[in-house]
Amino acid sequence: MEESVQRIRYPPFEHSDMIPKEIPIIEIILESENTPPPPFKIGKDDDWLVEWTKISKENKGLPRIKGDVSKETFPFLMRTRNGWYIDPDPMHYRARKMITPAVVLIISTLFLRAVTPAIKEIKLLLPILDLLSYSIRIGQLDYPFFLFIAFPIFVSPMLFRMIANMRDIKRQNQLITNPITPPEITIDKSANEIKISKLKIPKGLEIKRARIQVGIAVPERRMILQSQGKNEGEQTIPGMSTALPERRITTGEELGTGVGESTPMTVAHRRLMMLEPMRVLDPGPWVDLTDLREKEIILHGPDELWPGSIYSGLIAVHWELILEFKTNDGTNMKWVRPLIMDNYHHRIDINTLPVKSGRLELSDY
Repeated sequence: MEESVQRIRYPPFEHSDMIPKEIPIIEIILESENTPPPPFKIGKDDDWLVEWTKISKENKGLPRIKGDVSKETFPFLMRTRNGWYIDPDPMHYRARKMITPAVVLIISTLFLRAVTPAIKEIKLLLPILDLLSYSIRIGQLDYPFFLFIAFPIFVSPMLFRMIANMRDIKRQNQLITNPITPPEITIDKSANEIKISKLKIPKGLEIKRARIQVGIAVPERRMILQSQGKNEGEQTIPGMSTALPERRITTGEELGTGVGESTPMTVAHRRLMMLEPMRVLDPGPWVDLTDLREKEIILHGPDELWPGSIYSGLIAVHWELILEFKTNDGTNMKWVRPLIMDNYHHRIDINTLPVKSGRLELSDY
């Protein structure tokens, strides 16, 4: 039985609102029949952290958990990060950015309306005060005129989101009704890069660009609970949600390590039609493929040297290839394929764990 130490402080869904060092690090001794990878540490002890090292005397008192260690992609990632995905409507991003100014506008309007009687003597504000004081009678009630301007702006993000969701649902249903065959591709892998020697694109699609990227998948719920000596139904640790019903949508909700709207509205189908963002992600540079005259395409990984593909219930280092396409009707789509990259024979240290937004419209996938 192989033994190794895993330490992880994984960012919750709304990680920007949390102080990393205030969240406890999950530390376990993993017992597995398979050999662990060479040691690596990504991040710092007082920040978001992922570390997999050899066992030492200092670690003997940690909880022991039996689990699988594999280079093969885990099933939940094959279900959610493999195949065709549509990009969310750009209106989602615009609506999200409008929320803060819209809320500030309506609160400011109501506040000025409330303090108007107290500041009537300030002559410089008379034009604004006159406008704020003007009311429109509807039935038996008077309504501030300026509210008729501020309120439509306040509700516009919700309207834009509704329109964007309807467009997304229409495109998802089209993809389900008319499935697209995957591209034919030949890949040669080497250290931190891949070489594409053959690429056959399905009809009706225009390829735009490609890249490879690596990230850390959401930890498995069972492993987190065992590491804390907790049973299902007890108080969860900070950043972890309670168990959800059997109907599961996204990996973050499925494994119960965060809550929130990671993707816009999706249709009821056996697989997601939108690529859920990885909260820990380090991409390589995009390579333009609009001109496919080159016989060989080389895609480089991220600037920092990452571990190869390795999967366990608590720490899963996941590599993938992304090809970006555009359909004849202008829909942007991505084709995703997991990659099995080899591990190095030396220790890897990266100072900062690259954390992304848990919301698809704000993340970089």
